Amino acid sequence: MTALPRDLFDLTGKTAVVTGATKGIGKAIAQAMAAHGARVVVSSRKEDACARVAGEIRDGGGQAVPVPCNISHKDQLDNLVAESRKAFDKIDILVCNAAVNPYFGPLFDCPDSAFDKIMAANVRANIWLAGMVVPEMAERRDGVVIVISSVGGLRGNPSLGAYGISKAADMQLVRNIAVEWGPRNVRANCIAPSLVKTDFARALWENPETYRKSVASYPLGRLGEPHEIAGTAVWLAGKGGAFVTGQTIVVDGGVMIGNPSI
Repeated sequence: MTALPRDLFDLTGKTAVVTGATKGIGKAIAQAMAAHGARVVVSSRKEDACARVAGEIRDGGGQAVPVPCNISHKDQLDNLVAESRKAFDKIDILVCNAAVNPYFGPLFDCPDSAFDKIMAANVRANIWLAGMVVPEMAERRDGVVIVISSVGGLRGNPSLGAYGISKAADMQLVRNIAVEWGPRNVRANCIAPSLVKTDFARALWENPETYRKSVASYPLGRLGEPHEIAGTAVWLAGKGGAFVTGQTIVVDGGVMIGNPSI
């Protein structure tokens, strides 16, 4: 009988770049990857926030550097990649978590400017950044791209249609990366969370009555926590997820299979 490996979640020696890494799901992923041995590049728009989170990781015994970046600007993404390589020589894991949603409402009422902003930040920036990093991974025949999508990309929504389109596009992005670069051992996957206890959903979980209504169709009866999404990211980044590519992993407390009439 072949002995099972004991390092399925070990990221020692790997470098992970995480966008949108100073709060919520992105911060939890940065912390979790550092806790499992990765050297982490903490990135978001605000320099002080990046420095704070990177400092917290270092204080906890991990390795991290801050690199501020607005993902909508290609030159800043170039700088993010350059500074990451300067700090840690290479990039093994790319986590595209940063995203925007400036509009809530019917799809056909979405202003062109808002739609363009959503698609630019949530899709085009991910294509840009992956395009800067994946060829390097392919040269080493080892690399992982993880895009944080949403269950909003899997079903319609009367007020999040534009956002949902961008998140569905991310699912196709990882499928294409998986097909094009899989022969050189680069894997790409999406994680699609449902509502998670972050600032984005604060209005839904701080009020007990609103919270009860929000989770009524969740089989687990609660919203997710950021670290529960981070656990999936660590799995996908490590040896445990080495045969998973081109997939969208739904992490949703069961809401996609629950009874919406409850």
